[in-house]
Parts: sequence; C-alpha cells; structure tokens
Amino acid sequence: MRGARGVIEDLTGAIEITRRIEAPPEIVFAYLTDSRRFVTWMGVGAELDARPGGRYRIDVDGEHIASGQYEVVDPPRRLVMSWGWEGHPTVPPGSTTVEITLTPENDATVLRLRHFGLPDESERRQHSGGWQRYTSQLADAVLDGTPTLPSP
Repeated sequence: MRGARGVIEDLTGAIEITRRIEAPPEIVFAYLTDSRRFVTWMGVGAELDARPGGRYRIDVDGEHIASGQYEVVDPPRRLVMSWGWEGHPTVPPGSTTVEITLTPENDATVLRLRHFGLPDESERRQHSGGWQRYTSQLADAVLDGTPTLPSP
C-alpha cells in the first residue's frame, strides 16, 4: 500500500503529511539528502549540504527557489531544517521549519513530514498540497529507482 495516510493541521498551525514508502529508511533518507536522488522527485536542481548547520538550495521549477539550513540530521531517522522561498514576501528563507521522521514498518518506511510556522491558512493550504504531491513523487521515485544505499 502506498499513499498519504492523512493531512492534519494541529493547534499550532503545523501541517502534517504521513506517507508509507515501499523501501527501508536508509533508502528514503538517501533520497532526502543526496542532490542527485533528490531531483528525481522534487526540483530541477538541488545543492544539499546535509549536516547540522549545512545549507541547502532547491530550484523547484526554474523560477521558485527554496532554501534554508539543516538543523538536525540524524540518519536514517530524522531531518529538521529551516524552510522558505527566496524572494517570497511571507515565507522567506529560514522563516518556517520542516521536520521529517522516518519510521521502519516491515519492509517499508512511514514518512511523517511536519511543517511549522506557516503564517496563514492560505500558505498552509498551498504547502499542504505541495507536500502531498512531492511526497507522492518521492514514493514513486524510490519505488522506481535502484534500491542501493549511498556510498560511505
């Protein structure tokens, strides 16, 4: 079974997406932190320095650039990063936080993405739709890709 288990908005205004991905956490984590794998599910370019304090920059479509900094990198279980859009008036880089946790479930992974700090309902709705689409594309990319672990 592959698919979103649900989209939740909690009392803090955070959005939460939960999705089962048919691969172990080590594989999913590689798709979240390796630039080459990352662009198979999101963006046309990505520069990822996946370490605490490292920066990232994701060219989503040639026009919209997401950027921020990694706060927690705990392979293969958890990522926390600041998030925002270059040139965006209400969600600039570093203004929100994305937390991704990966939990093994049999031969698969349950990905839980929480996005905190979005300023209003419109932004929560837009980001919720985007994260639903991109986590679905992530599940497809992992399933379609060669399940090899990154080199040490």
